Amino acid sequence: MDMKNLDKTRKLCFSGAVMAIYIVLMYLTQSFAFGQYQVRIATAIYSTAYLFPFLVVPLALANLLSNMLMGGFGFFDIVGGGLVGLLTAGCCAWLGKKRLSVALTALPVTLIPALGVASWLSYLLGTPYWVMALSLLVGQFISGIAGGLLTSALKKIWKFE
Repeated sequence: MDMKNLDKTRKLCFSGAVMAIYIVLMYLTQSFAFGQYQVRIATAIYSTAYLFPFLVVPLALANLLSNMLMGGFGFFDIVGGGLVGLLTAGCCAWLGKKRLSVALTALPVTLIPALGVASWLSYLLGTPYWVMALSLLVGQFISGIAGGLLTSALKKIWKFE
């Protein structure tokens, strides 16, 4: 299948499948995705917006839904997570549009969720922002590297060169 030229129906189906994968990954990894060091391996999928910019909104919705189902801080997790997802996937799509290195997707996948989520978690938990941010950066670093590797592999497999 030509992954570069998908029609609207295929984009919709592909988006639904990616959203399902994101939510299932969050469910399977929730034991360590919501702790002090939040290793949210599902956020590695944001990097795929580099190849598929139409995934920006579906990935944000997947984050919103997963936080609605599994997050513990209600409104902040739901809305904040959706906005963080939108910004992260949007940055990855922008990197793809500018044809910058796929490896750079590790930066938004690492930095935006960690620094963004720390803003409300530090407030809700009464923890200094930088303590919370550093804690989240540890976990997101793993997701950022995994995202860069995932997107590099997909780019080769689906021959985006």
